[in-house]
Amino acid sequence: MNAKLTLRIDDVLIMQAKTQAAQRGKSVSQMFSEFVASLSAKKQQPNLPPVTGLLLGIIKNNKASEEDYKNHLLEKHS
Repeated sequence: MNAKLTLRIDDVLIMQAKTQAAQRGKSVSQMFSEFVASLSAKKQQPNLPPVTGLLLGIIKNNKASEEDYKNHLLEKHS
């Protein structure tokens, strides 16, 4: 269910948000929703570097194990 939310934000920040949203092909509402959702995700994985945290969950239904990854690294760097 979607509900309307009114925020009071500086005009310059609103323009920046609209510009970023347009560049990403998203609405400001969608960007804000994703940002708030990311705050919860960061609490679940607090020790991950920012770039790694952004990649978390990007591949769905991946059946590769940690052992598979270790083997890949051994082959790559041998």
